[in-house]
Amino acid sequence: LLSASLHGMLTNPATPWFSLKFKNIDMVDEDAANEWLEDATDKMYEAFNRSNFQQEIFELYHDLITFGTAAMYIEEDEEDIVRFSTRHIGEVYISENNKGKVDTVFRKFKLTARAAIMQFGEQNVSKTTRGIAMKDPYEEITILHVVYPRENYDPRKKDNKNMPFASCYIEPDNKHEISQSGFNEFPYVVPRYLKASFEIYGRSPAMTALPDVKMLNEMSKTTIKAAQKQVDPPLLVPDDGFILPVRTVPGGLNFYRAGTRDRIEPLNIGANNPLGLNMEEQRRNAIRDTFYVNQLMMQNGPQMTATEVVQRNEEKMRLLGPVLGRLQSELLRPMIDRTFAILLRKKLFRPAPEFLAGQDIQIEYVSPLAKAQRASELQSIMRAIEIFGSLAQVSPVFDHINIDNLVTHLAEIVGVPAKVLNSKSEVNAIRQQKQQQADQQMQMQQLQQVAQAGGQIAPLAKALPEEARALVAPQE
Repeated sequence: LLSASLHGMLTNPATPWFSLKFKNIDMVDEDAANEWLEDATDKMYEAFNRSNFQQEIFELYHDLITFGTAAMYIEEDEEDIVRFSTRHIGEVYISENNKGKVDTVFRKFKLTARAAIMQFGEQNVSKTTRGIAMKDPYEEITILHVVYPRENYDPRKKDNKNMPFASCYIEPDNKHEISQSGFNEFPYVVPRYLKASFEIYGRSPAMTALPDVKMLNEMSKTTIKAAQKQVDPPLLVPDDGFILPVRTVPGGLNFYRAGTRDRIEPLNIGANNPLGLNMEEQRRNAIRDTFYVNQLMMQNGPQMTATEVVQRNEEKMRLLGPVLGRLQSELLRPMIDRTFAILLRKKLFRPAPEFLAGQDIQIEYVSPLAKAQRASELQSIMRAIEIFGSLAQVSPVFDHINIDNLVTHLAEIVGVPAKVLNSKSEVNAIRQQKQQQADQQMQMQQLQQVAQAGGQIAPLAKALPEEARALVAPQE
């Protein structure tokens, strides 16, 4: 449930979960820049949806919840543009740099000799592997993939041996280097669920719940034994008067000496199944709390009010906040950066305007979980607007608020797509057109008033004597 919830709240395929924006605030008013950025975002969503991203990311969440550390390999693909592969953490060994960021990965895995030749080429594998492929092509060999940052390389050269990260495939059993190349970006994303300051590998909810899980298993065994003893209890058989063996099967006949008072009776062991079941339920609740089941599932009960829903979401955000921050920095950001760089090298973005040269792009997370975290900010703004509305009757308090910036900020918080909003130039054009229409309407009203006034003066002018009309005529 927790892995499915993280998938739905962080990388839901049905809703946008990230957007791109410029770090330079002045670029917000540049329509051409915003159009290019929106087109680039659409291209990235298209690449994610076209690839196997959704299948692999769910496997990553599952590994993350189970083992505390997960690894995904991101590589270029001719057909799908980008290809994602979640690697089992049992194959992966990682190392951090001085900033606590994973920048070195050793992955040791098995591959059939036939698959190794198909992937690396017959001329690149060792002689031993070629011999194995001829005898038994499905026999597995050990491959070691090492990715680490290069310390000495020439960035002016474009060959794969002068890239920031080195990539080596090795046959450790045969001490043979299969290939050596490189990457412009670190191809692995290695998120950790939670970890202490001195640890490299992460901790998971499953690790926290493991003692309770083991205890629950032992308690269940005991409860089952107690139930078996109650349903099929041990029997008290007299040592004399019965012909053995005692038959306890349905319809079994047992012979005993007539006249004796001894009977076969069940042994009362005093089993207390309800106590065992109650203790098991306590362990189950502890396991559910470890995986946030009660917070993630809607509880059965009376209809919740809007305030209760908001409080429940805030509680969920407080619980998942630390996890979300780590996943954003160790999973989402490097994954989006790597995908953006691949699409940029493949020239899948349309040509950018020249004035965008040197502009930095940053990632904004707009997933349901990120929106829920900003819900308190939205509530504060709406509360302030309500207060200002009541004060506006006695003082022009809205003069303190930039309405245009407020609308833009609210649209950003609730996640309104940029394509449905008018740009600043379009807003100015609409306002100018409305102002022109208002000015024209005012001029028409003034002309109508003048015409009405002229119609009222004309009869009076005709009623004047000829001497008075002669005085008025020169003025006309």
